Amino acid sequence: MLSRRGFVSRIHRKKPKGKPMPERIRIANALKSKARGAVEHVFAHEKGPMGLVVRTIGIARAKVKIGLANLAYNMRRFLFLTTKYAAA
Repeated sequence: MLSRRGFVSRIHRKKPKGKPMPERIRIANALKSKARGAVEHVFAHEKGPMGLVVRTIGIARAKVKIGLANLAYNMRRFLFLTTKYAAA
């Protein structure tokens, strides 16, 4: 269904029970993990050290809370990158 609509599947494949993971599937999963890991890193940081938990009534308030968390993360990341590469 995805290929008919012009999309590429980014869903990981499971290991068959009682059998080793086929090499082809292992490599495909590793390639999918590269892009996925970069994105999920942000969510892990917001949920962990920043303590982001959305418990609001209404979508608008939830969007604002998530937006402010994203803004704070981006500002913190910007400061980290500018100080890291300023000395180099």
